Amino acid sequence: PYDPGLRAGSLVIEQCKVMASKKKPLWLQFKRADPTTLSSDTIGIIFKDGDDLRQDMLILQILLIMESIWETESLDLSLLPYGCISTGNKIGMIEIVKDATTIANIQQSTVGNTGAFKDEILNQWLRDKCLNEDKYQQAVERFVYSCGGYCVATYVLGIGDRHNDNIMVTESGNLFHIDFGHILGNYKSFLGITKERVPFVLTPDFLYVMSTTGKKTSQNFLLFQNICVKAYLALRHHTNLLIILFSMMLMTGMPQLTSKEDME
Repeated sequence: PYDPGLRAGSLVIEQCKVMASKKKPLWLQFKRADPTTLSSDTIGIIFKDGDDLRQDMLILQILLIMESIWETESLDLSLLPYGCISTGNKIGMIEIVKDATTIANIQQSTVGNTGAFKDEILNQWLRDKCLNEDKYQQAVERFVYSCGGYCVATYVLGIGDRHNDNIMVTESGNLFHIDFGHILGNYKSFLGITKERVPFVLTPDFLYVMSTTGKKTSQNFLLFQNICVKAYLALRHHTNLLIILFSMMLMTGMPQLTSKEDME
């Protein structure tokens, strides 16, 4: 349903599983039913029951609009707004992005629980996934552009609850965010203290991919800064459009879009 161009066939049972998160969503893999395709790839979805996916759908649609705005400014920031559709009351499905994994999985699978404290882990994972130096450099460039795009997008949209379990990277270097349960500055708090300490996520391991020296004077980091500035200024020219789009959704009953104050 999230992509009319795809036809799913029978389930690949050995690749299906119940996921470990709170609502126990189903990880499902289907054979392709289109007889004209030569691809042996499966079609993967996560089926969720108990989560309101309308908010995720809204943010992913806004990301598509941001991407089109940036394209008019000749900015290709390699966003990855995956498929997502709410099919009923707190029920729906999400596209599984192929060859992608969370930052947490990369850290955990490499050196265990200490992976989060080692800046070089993500960079080494990317290098291992690339066949040669040229592919690696292309992956780093794609990482810089996509990281810049998502830093600006998550900042402008006030997306919270950002951690290494809801930031993913593809084997070709695309960084992207998932799980948009906290938006428009409605951040998580504990005992009145907001958990979000930074406006967007830019961790030492991200910087290490941009420059293995970790210095903020590297060519890739300066490129990242330039991308962020251009992307932010491009969105500022379309502030009214973004406000109008969110205003149209005020009456839908989304938990974090209920009043004009949410858009300020």
